[in-house]
Formats: sequence, C-alpha cells, structure tokens
Amino acid sequence: MLNPQQIEQYRVDGYAVIDGLFSPSEVEELRAASEDPGVKKSLKASGGDDHIVHLLEITCKHAAFRELARDTRITDLVAQLIGNDIQLQHSKLATKPPKVDAGAFAWHQDYAYFPHTNTDLLAVMVMLDDATPENGCMSVVKGSQKHGLLKHDDKGWFLGACQEPKYWDDAPENVVPLTPKAGGISIHHCLTLHASPNNLSGRPRRGVVFQYRAADAYQMSDHVWADTGFQVRGNPSDFARCDAGTVRLSKSRSRKPNPFGNMYFQTGALATEWNAPQPAVKA
Repeated sequence: MLNPQQIEQYRVDGYAVIDGLFSPSEVEELRAASEDPGVKKSLKASGGDDHIVHLLEITCKHAAFRELARDTRITDLVAQLIGNDIQLQHSKLATKPPKVDAGAFAWHQDYAYFPHTNTDLLAVMVMLDDATPENGCMSVVKGSQKHGLLKHDDKGWFLGACQEPKYWDDAPENVVPLTPKAGGISIHHCLTLHASPNNLSGRPRRGVVFQYRAADAYQMSDHVWADTGFQVRGNPSDFARCDAGTVRLSKSRSRKPNPFGNMYFQTGALATEWNAPQPAVKA
C-alpha cells in the first residue's frame, strides 16, 4: 500500500514513484512479452526502430499485459487515490529507441487528450528498464495539476502540446525527473504536466503505461480503444460524476470531428466486461 507520505506527495505534487514493485524475474517475463513476434511486428510497423512509439491496446496484444493491468499490486495503490471501482481508459507499450532526435515528447497534460466528466484519472508506468535522465525519463512539473486544464489548442484546434511554457520555463525548480528502476512504477495525475527528452543512452527504454479512471468518470471525447472501459477492480457505475465547471473540447485537424464538434471522432464501443472473450494472444 502507499504510505501517507506517498499519498500526500500525489495530492500535493501530482506524482509518486514506487520502486521494487515487481521482481527481476517478473520484469524479464514482461520484457519477453514485449519481444513477442506479434508485438515486435506492430512496433516495427509503427516505426519503433527509429521513433518513439506508444503501442496502444497492448492488453489486447499479449496476455501478460492484460494480467499486469489488473495485478493487485498496482490496483491496490490506484484504489487509494481514485477509489475502489477502477477501469482502464487505455493501455500502451511505450518504447523509446536509442537514437538522437527520435524520442522526445512535448509538455502536455493527459486530460487534454481524453477529457472526462471528472479528474479521478491517472497514469501508471511500469518500467521494463531503469528510467534515467540519460535515456529520456519522464519529467513532471510538480503541483501543476492544481492549475486545471491548460491551453493545448490554437484557435480551437488541438495541438497535442501545452502552449503555456511559463509553467516549466519560469520555475525550473519545479521540474522533477522521475527515475523508477526496472520493476518500479511512476504514478501521475491526469492534469500533471509532463514531458520526456530524447534517449541518449544507446540502449532502448521501455515501459508499460496504464491509464486508469474511476468507474464514474465518463469520457467526453477522443477515441474509444479496444480496452477502454475494462473493469480491473470493483464494479462499473451507472452514474457519471461531474466536476463543477466547463471543459473546452478542441477540434483536431488529423481526425474527422464528430457531429457534436468534439475533439475527436469516437469509434468502437465501451468494454463493460473484463472477462469477455478476448482476441487470441500468445501466452
């Protein structure tokens, strides 16, 4: 379980790091799953040899990642932060090749990509390799989740990156690199500003990311992925809990807007049963 100091750090600073959650042998099993021929083929097709890749729907591509998503060592921690009823919003294998100018990711808030009716939404990254500044570890702006949703658009068009550099340029003392070891995790709030530089280590950097949400946090726009809505703990909710206020749903130039003018055209259907028939995977 998270100790009181870790819970307080998440509440105040917007992140927490927990090392030693998974054993070296378990990490090796996850690395082997990331080397599965089907997974490698998808990574290669996405340009993984030369560019940073976020291979989405990873829980549907290998059973090891599906089991990892609902591992109680993770979900017990998440429950302390967003409640007992937990769903996946999406999953991905994040790979960063050892090439200069091939792995940087700009400052952003996750919530800007997939706004929900409330912000009980967080990301857990399970490291398959040690995260270091040299290999392009993620950095966060501590406390940035308190500012709410920041500007990620230009005249209503979504840009995929925060347009308010004052939050990291004017207060560099608030920029914190997160360096969990292989087998450790980082957790960050959906409104925590974060980014990562290029991988200069000469070695690959891999991590599995699970975006978890409270079951009563309902998605307002963005894609619905194959594992969106998978119930990993507790029960689904018949109610949408809404934070007070308004949220701008930006338009995207890269995807056809839906009839309501939201950020992205939604596809697919919400998954309501984790144990529903799954695509065949190689164990």
